[in-house]
Amino acid sequence: MKHSQAFEKLVAEIRPKIKEITAEEVLQKQKRGESFALIDVREDHEWQGGGVPGAFHLGRGILERDIEKHFPDYDSELVLYCGGGYRSALAADSLQKMGYRRVFSMAGGFRGWKEKGLPLG
Repeated sequence: MKHSQAFEKLVAEIRPKIKEITAEEVLQKQKRGESFALIDVREDHEWQGGGVPGAFHLGRGILERDIEKHFPDYDSELVLYCGGGYRSALAADSLQKMGYRRVFSMAGGFRGWKEKGLPLG
């Protein structure tokens, strides 16, 4: 999907402020049984089309409103993903501003996960 210049600029400005993790690193964390929340921040219709196994859906539109209901501990490790890694980067920045200290955005998003041939849920 082609994004607007303003959107691309916004994401580029926040990327240095967030931590990113690769799809392969996420899969390895899952295989090792590490404790973290994998959160799909895509829209409902995207989520219904499938996602990363083990993910919890909390759409970008309600993320900030509802995150504390599901993850009240600000030290929870949260790995966010979207379709291509842009919205999850913005979401990671937002959650950091809310006080969450261990937030990651999955680089490449669900598209990158699928392109690498990783398991689908």
